[in-house]
Amino acid sequence: MSPETTPEDTARAAALRRAGIIAFLAGAAATLAFFAFFPGLPHVIDWGAIIAALTIGALARWACRSRLRRQHTHPE
Repeated sequence: MSPETTPEDTARAAALRRAGIIAFLAGAAATLAFFAFFPGLPHVIDWGAIIAALTIGALARWACRSRLRRQHTHPE
């Protein structure tokens, strides 16, 4: 028998999803900005920079969601 979902669970899932999206976009944007504006680098966005931005965005999303889940399960 599966546990029933409560409105609190759906609100928590929505908050986690929203935080994950924001963390992904922030990580990807910061990485692209680094490759675009850092002095000394060629000022081009190539496929390597795009792949790096997607990877950093995914890592930022994972870190944000795991931290929020840990804080929710182990409040101090």
